[in-house]
Amino acid sequence: MDRITLITGATKGIGLACAHALSARGHRIVNIASEVVLGLTERTAYAAAKAAVMSFTRTWALELAGDGITVNSVAPGPVDTDLFALNNPPGSPARQKKVDRIPIGRIGMPEDIANAVAFFMAAETGFVTGQCLYVCGGSSLGSSSFL
Repeated sequence: MDRITLITGATKGIGLACAHALSARGHRIVNIASEVVLGLTERTAYAAAKAAVMSFTRTWALELAGDGITVNSVAPGPVDTDLFALNNPPGSPARQKKVDRIPIGRIGMPEDIANAVAFFMAAETGFVTGQCLYVCGGSSLGSSSFL
């Protein structure tokens, strides 16, 4: 999958979601961005694609608010998926290096991301729109070694 697919896939998906959501107020759209937008070597194209998703989120929040649709995004940090484990096996120095850079001291779990999405989907968060929630154990805050 190339990075253009990430962007065009997001825009096609949002079009389908909007067509359905416009039939009733109170719908929610939650996009998945990435903490990588803050900068990571050798991730230029991926970061650019995810930054586009964050920009779409803010613009669509403005455009769809009048129809009662909220649009937010979640930006995960490292998450223990099959692909992450393949590239960072448990017990490997590469994985430990990532853990050491996360203030909370662990790799995220898929449930952590699902919980953040559920937050934005809840009826109680109907006044929240155009926001990006970093779900990263604090790794988006910078280095704790400076403290």
